[in-house]
Amino acid sequence: MKYRKKPVVIEAWCWDGDTDWTKAPEWLQAVVPHWSPKSLMIPTLEGNMSASPGDWLIQGVKGEVYPCKADIFAATYEPAQEPR
Repeated sequence: MKYRKKPVVIEAWCWDGDTDWTKAPEWLQAVVPHWSPKSLMIPTLEGNMSASPGDWLIQGVKGEVYPCKADIFAATYEPAQEPR
C-alpha cells in the first residue's frame, strides 16, 4: 500500500553560517541558544543533531526543531501561500 504525506505548513529557516543569531527566527533562538560558526547542535526528539551552514532548520507541527539538508528540503518542501 502507498501513502502520501499530508500537506502541512511548517516554519523553516536556512542557516548560512552567520554568527549573528539575532537574525534567526524566535522559535529557533528559544531552542538553540548557542552556536558556533561551523555547526549548530540542535536538541531533537531523537537526540542532539548537528546542522551545518546551508542546512534548513525546520519547526515541526508540535514545535519540535530539526535540521534538514538543502537537497532533501528542496525535494520535500515548496513555499506555502500566506493566509489572507
